[in-house]
Amino acid sequence: MTNPNARKVTANLSLTLDGRYNGPGGPGDLSAIIPYATTDIARDHMTRMRENATTALLGRLNAEGFLGFWPSVAEDENADPRDRGYAKWLVETEKVVLSTTLTEAPWERTRIVNAPVADVVADLRATGTGDILVNSSTSVIKALLAADLLDRLYLLICPEIAGGGDRLFEDGLPGTKWTLEYQETGKLGETAVVYDRAR
Repeated sequence: MTNPNARKVTANLSLTLDGRYNGPGGPGDLSAIIPYATTDIARDHMTRMRENATTALLGRLNAEGFLGFWPSVAEDENADPRDRGYAKWLVETEKVVLSTTLTEAPWERTRIVNAPVADVVADLRATGTGDILVNSSTSVIKALLAADLLDRLYLLICPEIAGGGDRLFEDGLPGTKWTLEYQETGKLGETAVVYDRAR
C-alpha cells in the first residue's frame, strides 16, 4: 500500500507520434516539437505540471540550458504569464542537479548530487513535501522509468513523425500500467496527456 501523502515523482516531455524527443539531426533537432511547444495547450500543460511541484530534479545538460534561459523570462514583463510563472517557479524552487562533473552549484537554491537517481529520489521522497518534477531531462526520466520510480507522466504528443532520433521508451523497460488522468487536444492536433502509474 502506497502512502497517499508520499511525494510524487513526476516527469514532463514532448514526443512525436513515433515516440521521439528529437529528430534525426540529433539532440538539437527539435523541428517536430517546436511548432507545438508554445501553444495554449502546451503552456497550460506546463502550468499544470508545476502547480504541486516543490523540487526540480534535473540532469546537468538540461540544468545548464534551463538556467541559462528561464531566469530572463522570469524578469520579462512582456512574456506570456504562463511562461513567466514557470520561470519564476524554476528560479525560486529547490533544484537538485545530477552530475558527475559539477562540483559546486552555479545557481541559487541548487544542490549538486553525484549519486544514482534511485538513491536521490529515495532521499527526496523521505524529506520535504510536494511533487518532484523532472522536466525534459531525458537521461533522468529514462533512469526513473527503468527503475519504475515515476508516479506521473506529463506528455505533449506532437502530431508529426520524426522518422529518426532518440526515443523515450526503449526496449528493455519493465512492463508497467498507467491510468489516463487528463487529456486535451489543441488546434494544431497537439495533445497534452497526464498518466498516473497504476500500482
